[in-house]
Amino acid sequence: MAANSADGSNQAPKTDRLPITIKGKIKLEEELKRLIQMERPAVVRAIEEARAHGDISENAEYDAAKERQSLIEGRIAEIQGHLAGAEVVDPSKLSGDRVVFGAHVEIVDTETEEKSSYQIVGVDEADVKEGRVSILSPIARALIGKRVGDIVTVRSPKTDKEYEITNLFFQ
Repeated sequence: MAANSADGSNQAPKTDRLPITIKGKIKLEEELKRLIQMERPAVVRAIEEARAHGDISENAEYDAAKERQSLIEGRIAEIQGHLAGAEVVDPSKLSGDRVVFGAHVEIVDTETEEKSSYQIVGVDEADVKEGRVSILSPIARALIGKRVGDIVTVRSPKTDKEYEITNLFFQ
């Protein structure tokens, strides 16, 4: 029998689903497949080999293999959880004049005139060097809901910076 939630129903409480792009989902699925099909069997073999060397109480190879196994299993569980709780969004099917998840946004620093370009993506697919920022990042939070021409303030621990949104597109 299911436990009652706060509203008295027998449904599990709803959790927030984090968005992820199709590319991000594919990348996570590929990593999961690699971990399950390649990394997991390899570490099991390494553990078996280390055990074959005898006393495992002082066997550094065994300890290292067990630690690696723990990391692999933890990452597998993490990816499975993220995929289960993901809301897949295809940015190429989006449109509009406001910044939303999946949007490509071009901005210019109002002080230095330095230009930057970002795509707002899911937590697991963020890579600032490649211009992809997490939807939970300060810059994405400042941009969400804004339009071309708007000035946004990005708050960081060191300083606040102002940017003007110069372009917005979806692909």
